[in-house]
Formats: sequence, C-alpha cells, structure tokens
Amino acid sequence: MELDEKKYLYLLFILPLVVLVFLFNLYWKRKKQREFGDLEMVKKLSPESSVFKPVLKVTVLILALLGLILGLVNPKIGTKMETVKREGIDIVFAIDVSKSMLAEDVAPNRLDKSKQIVSQIINQLGSDRIGIVAYAGSAFPVLPITTDYSVAKMFLQSMNTDMVSSVGTSFNEAIKLSSTYFDDKKTSKLLIMISDGEDHNEGADEAAEEANKLGIKIITIGVGTEKGGTIPLKRNGVVEGFKKDNNNEVVITKLVPESLTAIAKATKGGYVNGNNTKEVLEYVKNALNNIQKTEFEATEMADFQSQFQWFLGFAFLLLFVDVFLLERKTSWVKKLDLFNENK
Repeated sequence: MELDEKKYLYLLFILPLVVLVFLFNLYWKRKKQREFGDLEMVKKLSPESSVFKPVLKVTVLILALLGLILGLVNPKIGTKMETVKREGIDIVFAIDVSKSMLAEDVAPNRLDKSKQIVSQIINQLGSDRIGIVAYAGSAFPVLPITTDYSVAKMFLQSMNTDMVSSVGTSFNEAIKLSSTYFDDKKTSKLLIMISDGEDHNEGADEAAEEANKLGIKIITIGVGTEKGGTIPLKRNGVVEGFKKDNNNEVVITKLVPESLTAIAKATKGGYVNGNNTKEVLEYVKNALNNIQKTEFEATEMADFQSQFQWFLGFAFLLLFVDVFLLERKTSWVKKLDLFNENK
C-alpha cells in the first residue's frame, strides 16, 4: 500500500483537538450546573438529558473526520507483483564524495550540486534502470540497479562525505565497481561520473579502457571552478576553519576537467561542465537519445488502485447519521442504560 498525498496526514492533529474541546465542554457544563444548584436536582429537572448521546455524537464526528482525512491522503493498494517488459538502458551514477566536494565555489557546495544534477537527470528518465555508486579513495555501492526512482532519490539525498572512509579520489575504483552493476550483456550501458576531477590514484585510463571493452559508455560531469575554493570544516553548520595540508597551508581545491575528459574520451563518451544544470540536462538528454535502447524485464507492483472513495463515503454517511443524533434520551438509549441514567 502507498499513500498518494502524505502531506495531508498533519490534519490528524485535529482529532485530539476535537476530543479536548469536547472534554472541556463537559467540564464547563458540569461547572455551570453546580453553580445553578444541586446536581441531582438539576438531573431531575432535565430527565431527557443523556450522557451517552453526546459521547456517541463526538465519536461519530471523530470517525467522520478521520474518514475525510484518509480520503484526502488517498491510500492506494497494489493487487499483485508482476513482471513487465520495459525498454531503456542501464545507467549508473558514480558520485564523488571526497572531502574536496565540500568546497563552496559552486552553490551550495560541489556535493549538493552533484546531487541536484543527478536528481534532475532522474526526473527526465523514462523506463531506464539506474544504480548509484559513491567513491573517494575507494568505491562504495549505494544502490543496485533498480527501476524505483523514488528509492533512488532517497538514497541519493542521504549521500555524504563520511560514507567512504578512505581519503582522496580514485576514478579507477569507481569505474571498476560501477562495471559490476551491469548484469545484462545485451542492455546498453552508461556510466555517468560526477566529480571535481582531482584524481589521487593511478589506473583511471586503464579502467576506462576496460569499461570500453565491456561496452560501457562514460559521460563525465565536472563540478567546481578552475579558480578553485577552500574546503570548510563545519560543526553544526558553523564554519570552524578550513582544511590544511601537511605544511599547515589552507588547501585550495580546483576543478580538473582534463582528467574527466580523458576518461570520457576513452569510451567514446563526453565531458560536460556541471555548473550549469540546464546545459547538463540537455547534454545528457541528447546522449540518451543517441544510445540504443533495449528491452528488459522488471518486477513491480501493479494495479495500484485509489481507495479514497471508500473513506469519503464512510465519512459522509457518518455526517448524515450525526444530523439525526439528538443529545436527549431516546427509547433505545433508555433500554441500553449504558451510564445508569435511568436510576
């Protein structure tokens, strides 16, 4: 089951407020009755007054409000899992999470900019399968190949510079790990690498050539400026200083497009500067249009049906019943005598 409009769940806070108002009203009435005279005498003067009926009315009202809120939320139920055929390509996003990606020479910083770019690329995809890899001095699998874009975005937003312990940047490790994601030899394969281009390990060219032999095309996206920027050290969002090297000099990290261009060129891919998101999206869109799509099977929940009508119908029925519920005693209430009101 999934909830179509989760934003309306906050309306559930209305229900305890209704209960509090009801209890306060009972307290106020009882207080006024005491001021008027003896409670037993007041009860005899109003023999048709019921304690049970107001409780019943407020219960009906709460259930009706609950039905209206659930109707707005619109729960959906999937009836079965089925295998469907789709046409697309396999795409792996390899995102640099080294400390240099915290530089703020592009807003808000290089890593957040990278996540924004990937999220926008995912938004314009159709039925392609996607996976996510994080890398710094080593590579880490974040999300295996999937067609669930919402889950991919959730994992994407959770990425940070602490998820890979080894320092530096290794394109070699990123390419090697990403290559293992492509489990279908027949499907077209695309690796999109996002980085500032500062590679501190060797072997990137060899890894790119090996990827090319496997039929993997690589598009590289450079994030940062060639002028460069410092790497802020923050605690609770407050800058406490800047990263320094072994000589106690403040580190200036710069965009190195040459290394990213060389990797892309080895697989007949391409390089694009990531500082302009619109240009990146257009470039990737054109690249995808030029890659042959293949048919593959994907297992997913099918036949999601909206259920809001049942909750709204239940709510309106209760509101209709509430109109005819009077607060005075009726014959069936007298027979039930739930609160010993007939004594």
